[in-house]
Amino acid sequence: MKNLGLLMWFSQLGISVAVPLICAVGLSVWLYNEYNTGIWVVILGIVVGLYGAIDGLRTSLRAMKQLAEQTCSDDQNKRKE
Repeated sequence: MKNLGLLMWFSQLGISVAVPLICAVGLSVWLYNEYNTGIWVVILGIVVGLYGAIDGLRTSLRAMKQLAEQTCSDDQNKRKE
């Protein structure tokens, strides 16, 4: 059951990487098509989406690492007792 929490974080990892990238690129392509803006809007959307994806990846990995360390320390404390 403890590993189920880690499995949940893996799905969260995928969501936190994919959603910012898809939303930013989708919005920039929509703006490009709807308002006939320059291609720079799409490029900006890709850059912003990549930044959001990298930040989401970093945040999720940090949270997963803390959860794994907490789980390991709890297991070691139980073994000592």
